[in-house]
Amino acid sequence: MFIDTHSHVHFKAFQHDMEDVIRRAIAADVSMITVGTQSTTSKNGVEVAAKHERVWAAVGLHPNHLFRMPIDEAESPFISRAEDFDRGYYENLARQPKVVAIGECGLDWYRIPADANHEEVKAKQEQVFRSHLDLATEANLPVIVHCRDAHIRSAEILGEYVKAGKLARRGVIHCFTATWKEAAPYMDLGFNISFTGVITFEAKGGGRERQLALLDAATKTPLERLMVETDSPYLAPVPHRGERNEPAYVRFVAEKVAEIKGVSFSEVEKQTTENAVRLFGLQ
Repeated sequence: MFIDTHSHVHFKAFQHDMEDVIRRAIAADVSMITVGTQSTTSKNGVEVAAKHERVWAAVGLHPNHLFRMPIDEAESPFISRAEDFDRGYYENLARQPKVVAIGECGLDWYRIPADANHEEVKAKQEQVFRSHLDLATEANLPVIVHCRDAHIRSAEILGEYVKAGKLARRGVIHCFTATWKEAAPYMDLGFNISFTGVITFEAKGGGRERQLALLDAATKTPLERLMVETDSPYLAPVPHRGERNEPAYVRFVAEKVAEIKGVSFSEVEKQTTENAVRLFGLQ
């Protein structure tokens, strides 16, 4: 059994066959957490999870949705929306029985609107990130952290909360694509690191050196603190590169983890599932 700890099966990319995608995952013995990125997808994710026994939900506002801009994801491009974080709205969603985390939320310094003041964008991202961390603390839920090109600041903020006795449930740094040097501070704070299909191929614009650094980070992350995810519909792993991703493909991420760590596939399967069950309190 696997748990895809980060998917978006309720997104538009699955609007015509979501039920089939979920059935394929369950047939492959894969459970999943479907993750919201703004108010409507968070609400929809909760509704989908309520209808399926092996699906849970996370609710949050992605930093890309704080400002309107085109997001050129090859698998499912879209235009993000300018949304303010409504604490009461997300707090109500967080009370729903199958909500197991707050997020995804965090910092994204890679995608900033071309016509925006960069410092103002960063300041707003940090403000909203802190609002999510406050909610996670008060709701006693783990947090799913998105971070791109801002790991130093992300770890600093999380460190402030941990040292203040907050974020008792801690959380996971999802879709990690950086180096071990950037992963280590999260480890020290008690967070988990999650890897996607990116570990199976050289990411666009990344190059061989960056890929080797990512594989090094995955190798050094203790298996007891490592998770696997698809981030579907994005980032399909080899051998499905170029296709729409889906939760059933999480096994290919696990296969790569087993390969680079020199352990058995079944060991990765067992430990990553235990990690997810423990962090998210899954039944």
